Parts: sequence; structure tokens; C-alpha cells
Amino acid sequence: MNTTDDRRRRSDLGRRVATRRRQLGRSREEVAERAGSSPGYIAYVEEQLPTPGIEFLVRLAHALDTTVQELTGLTADLAPGGAPPGNRPELVELDEAECWSLLDGRGVGRIGVEGTDGLAVFPVNYQVLDESLLFSTAPESALGRAAAGGAEVAFEEDRLDEAFRRGWSVLLVGPVHALSDPAEAMGMSRAVTVRPWSGDGRDTVVRLVPRRVTGRRILVPGAPGT
Repeated sequence: MNTTDDRRRRSDLGRRVATRRRQLGRSREEVAERAGSSPGYIAYVEEQLPTPGIEFLVRLAHALDTTVQELTGLTADLAPGGAPPGNRPELVELDEAECWSLLDGRGVGRIGVEGTDGLAVFPVNYQVLDESLLFSTAPESALGRAAAGGAEVAFEEDRLDEAFRRGWSVLLVGPVHALSDPAEAMGMSRAVTVRPWSGDGRDTVVRLVPRRVTGRRILVPGAPGT
């Protein structure tokens, strides 16, 4: 069976379970133990087309620190953060090292730039390299034009745990520039392995070297890991 067939045999539930498990850094064995199941069945849920009952889904959601609604995709098109705050939340500042750690090498965040129509904020795929961020964009895009002039931008990424009403956010502020030096451009282009979800035609590599890195985390007593 080829890779395309393998992907078609995976369920939406399986993809969400696998993604959430990787986000938490947990093995199938760990999730199985927490859910009262077996590693083999967790693998089956992730890789095949399962039809688990609600009791197992509740245990699986608890093992992954999330909700059944999240795992089954019922909240996929809803804006995050609609739930009320947790019990006695605490807002704490993050140091720069933890901010870089949370960015975790690559992901999708939001970038704010000054465009022809004023300020604009849009999502971008990014990659971390030597305490800077790399983006691939089109030269005529708002980010491409900002980089051509060395403009200052703001980049933000966050994570929300709806089940426990906690989360974090990281903010980077600094100038962006397009990689015009041939040696720098070649070296950085080879290092960039993340590609925009929005498709091809974005081969201008832009680098953000932040002058300010800040972050905050919301802690909720009693939530897992606290």
C-alpha cells in the first residue's frame, strides 16, 4: 500500500490524537497507561479508522489533557478562548530562554506589519535559526515589502489549553530584512525546511532578528503539570 493510501486510511480523530500526543511529548505507552488501554490500540486509533466508544474517548481526552470535542474536531472552526477563565488563574512573565523553547523550532504564528492600507496582522509559517525567525514569502507581499525596507514588525505565537483554561504567548519585536547577500541567502535557504501552508510562489526568505523577546503564561492551580 502506498503513502497516499495509508493517509486515506487514517481518520481525523487519529490525526488529532497523534498531533496532540506529539505536542505533549508523550509516547504511545504513556498515553495508553493514562487512558487504561494498550500501546497497540493507541497506534490503531492514530493510524487506522477506529470507532471507539464514548467511555474510551473520555479517558483518551483526559490522557491527552484535552476534551472529546477537541479530539473529534467539533471545535476546529471555532475561535479559541471562548470558555470562561479557570479557577484562580495566575499570569506570570517568561524569560527569554523559555520563550525560545516554546517556539520549538518551527510552527505557525502571527506577524504584524505596516502595509499600504495600514497595520495588518496575518498568519505565517516560521522556523527558528540562531535566535532569529525565518519566513518564506512572496516579494510583493506585505512582509516582503516590509523586509525590503528593513521595517520593524511584531511576531506573536500562542497556545491555549481550552480544557484547563491555561496557555502561553510569546512576542518578538524587531526589524526584518530579505536575504539579499548571496552567501547569506544560500546558507539560510538551505537551512529553511518549513514551507508556507498557503502554497508555492513564496521563495523570498525573510529574517527577523528581534531586539525584544517577551512572553507570558497563564497558570491554573490543579491543572496537569502545575
